[in-house]
Amino acid sequence: MTLNKSLTIDVVICTYNNATLLDQALIAISMQQVPPHVEWKVLVVDNNCTDETPIVIGKHIASGKIPYLYKVFEPKQGLTHARLCRVENTNGDWIAFVDDDCFLREDWIAQAAKFALKYPRCGALGERVILDWEVPPPTFLLKYGYSYAFQGHGKASREVSCLVGAGLIIKRSALLECGWMQKQFLSDRTANKLISGGDVEIALRIRGAGYQLWYNPECQLRHFIPSQCISKIYLVRINYGLGTCQFYGDSMIWSGSYLKWLSVSIFDTLRATSGVLIQTLRALRRKKSMIEVAINWSFVRGKWAGIWKMFRISSEKRRALLGCAKLN
Repeated sequence: MTLNKSLTIDVVICTYNNATLLDQALIAISMQQVPPHVEWKVLVVDNNCTDETPIVIGKHIASGKIPYLYKVFEPKQGLTHARLCRVENTNGDWIAFVDDDCFLREDWIAQAAKFALKYPRCGALGERVILDWEVPPPTFLLKYGYSYAFQGHGKASREVSCLVGAGLIIKRSALLECGWMQKQFLSDRTANKLISGGDVEIALRIRGAGYQLWYNPECQLRHFIPSQCISKIYLVRINYGLGTCQFYGDSMIWSGSYLKWLSVSIFDTLRATSGVLIQTLRALRRKKSMIEVAINWSFVRGKWAGIWKMFRISSEKRRALLGCAKLN
């Protein structure tokens, strides 16, 4: 295969009241060194911003440093609605979902294009995500990198089972084929609500449609973590959503019956609950900090919430969700 074959990539940023970081993200994009055989555009989706976001976008359009930069307005609040909007308003072979707090390395687009051309069965591609802390985090927090979309699977490219949403690069044909455009089961961030799951659903459904998910460390970005996110309250809140997200992700790849799924889910969550209970008793006995216990309890509570929600939905919706991303 000739690696200088032409390819088109649409870099799309959904943003909500984050003008300062959006400005920095666009500055990083303006420094991209892209080979001539790669055609690229940048779309910013304004999801009801009330800050200086329009001014920031206008400034970068006027500068001309990003060859093709344009914006659209999406009135329906939420990351899922914004993502649908960006897919519908682009036409590239690949769509890169870049968050407004992610700063791309100068060769990010070039490396993504190179990899995409080399691996035709790749349906979605993730990169090395480096956490860029505004202030140094406490040591214990480093073990919760997954809460901040950290992604690092070593120094070599490899096929993986799932990918984080920060910098998720998707093959358009894979996204259309997996059915996500027609039906979304999991919600994602809405304004300042810490809901998660949309990223996981997209990746799993693309994989379930027969495409491969790949990690490529040659693609790198820095994910900025503001000081207000380095707190117990934030980690407790985000891990509750992540617990529910994990439960639904497991449900999507389930290949058995509903009753077996219910029994397995309850058993696994009971086991997780007992594990955190033991951790709690040990912490109390040794008079250690309860911060990590609270975070882990929140994750387990999120899984229980997922079971309860699944139990209450209609049988029709349950049948549609269970196994919707299982491997063919």
